[in-house]
Amino acid sequence: MDSRYPFQQRRNTSSQDNLDRFIPNRSAMDFGYAHYMLTEGRKENNISVPEVISPSTQAYRKRLAEACDLNERTRILAFKNKPPSRLQLIPKEILSPPPQSKPKPSIPKTCLRTLDAPDMLDHFSLNLLDWGTANVLAIALQDTVYLWNDSNSSVSELVTVHEEHGPVASLSWASDGRHLAIGLNNSHVQIWDSIANKKLRTLKGGHSATVGSLAWNNHILTTGGMDGKILNNDVRVRSPIVQTYRGHSQEVCGLKWSPSRQQLASGGNDNVVHIWDRSMASSNSPTRCLHRFEEHGAAVKALAWCPYQANLLASGGGDGDQCIKIWNTHTGARLKSVDTGSQVCSLLWNKNERELLSSHGFPQNQLILWKYPSMAKMAELNGHTSRVLYMTQSPDGCTVASAAADETLRFWSVFKGPATDKDTEPFANFNLIR
Repeated sequence: MDSRYPFQQRRNTSSQDNLDRFIPNRSAMDFGYAHYMLTEGRKENNISVPEVISPSTQAYRKRLAEACDLNERTRILAFKNKPPSRLQLIPKEILSPPPQSKPKPSIPKTCLRTLDAPDMLDHFSLNLLDWGTANVLAIALQDTVYLWNDSNSSVSELVTVHEEHGPVASLSWASDGRHLAIGLNNSHVQIWDSIANKKLRTLKGGHSATVGSLAWNNHILTTGGMDGKILNNDVRVRSPIVQTYRGHSQEVCGLKWSPSRQQLASGGNDNVVHIWDRSMASSNSPTRCLHRFEEHGAAVKALAWCPYQANLLASGGGDGDQCIKIWNTHTGARLKSVDTGSQVCSLLWNKNERELLSSHGFPQNQLILWKYPSMAKMAELNGHTSRVLYMTQSPDGCTVASAAADETLRFWSVFKGPATDKDTEPFANFNLIR
C-alpha cells in the first residue's frame, strides 16, 4: 500500500479478482438486528433456515445491547457523525435591502430676493461683486461702490471715483471683512477702510492698464491687469511690489488663491490657466508658473478652489468653450471636463457638501448646481434675463448672490447644511503706507 495516500483501497491477496473492501463504523451498527434480518427475516419470506442459538450467543447479544445502548433500531450501515448543517455565509440582515435614506430637501428654484443694480457693467473680464466675512456685500455700479449689509439690509455708498479714474473694474474684501481693495480702469488700486469710510492707500505704477482682477492672501494683495501682468503687493511696506508673475499674453480676468495660500490660479483672455506656486516666487525676476493649462477654447474668468480637497481647481471657459474643467494642481492632470452648453461666467464650491455651482450666459442665463465628482446636474436656477457675470457666497456658505447684465442682484438659498468652514484667517495687523 502506497504510504502517500492514507485512505486508499486495500488489495485482495487471493487469486480472485481484486475487490474493494468497505470498512464500516462498527460502533453505529446493530449487529443483533442485522443477524435477525439475515435469519428470521428470511423465514418471514418463506425461506426455511434452521437456527440454533446457544446460551453464550444469547448472553453476548444482551451484553452487546447494554454496552451500545441499542434500544432503538438504527440503520444497518451508518456513519458515526451526521454531516454538518449548511452555514449561512451572509447574514439575512445584510442580504435584505437597507432602509431608504431620507430624501434631500428640494432646492428652491426661485431667488430669495431681488435688488435693483442700475448701471451694472456688461463686461465679461471684470469682477464687480464680493461678499466679505463681516457679512457685507460690495458691488460696483459704474463709478460707485455700494455696501449692502445682510444683517440689517442697509445700503451705503463707500466711494464714487473720479470719472477719469473709472469705471470700477474689480473688488475684493480682505479676510478681516473690513478692508476693501478696488481696482480701477486707470491701472490704480485703492484700499479702503469700510468702517471708517476712508481711503487708506493707492497703489500706482505696477500696471499700465485696467486692473480687472484682485485676490488677497493675508497681507499680500495680488492684482491682475489688462497688460497681462500679475503682481504681489505687500501692503505693509512703502514699495509694495514683491513678486511679478508673467505668463499671460492678454488680459488677466481671473485670480484665486488656494485654501492653503500656497498656490495661485490665474485665468486670462488668452484661454490659458496658470498655476503659480508661492514657494517658487522670486522678487528679482518674473516667476515661472508651476502648471500651464491650455485646454480651454475661450477666455477663462471662472476659477474656484475646492474647500475640502487640496490642489483641486475648477475652471470655466467663455462662449467659445462653454466647458467646466477640474484639475489636480499637484500633478497637473485634468480630472473632468463637462460641456455646459453656454458661456461659463463664474464658479463657486459648496463649503458643506460636494457640490459646484456655475453661472452662465446665453441662451438660458441660469445658475446650474452640479454634484461632484460625478458632475451630474442637480438643479437649474432661472430668473436672470441676461448673462450672470458675477457670483459670490455668504460667510456661512449657504446663500449665493448673483449679479447680471439685466441690472439685478439676486440672492439664492442654494447651498444647504450648516457651515463648517468660515475660511476666515487672522488678518495681519499692518499699517498701510499712504
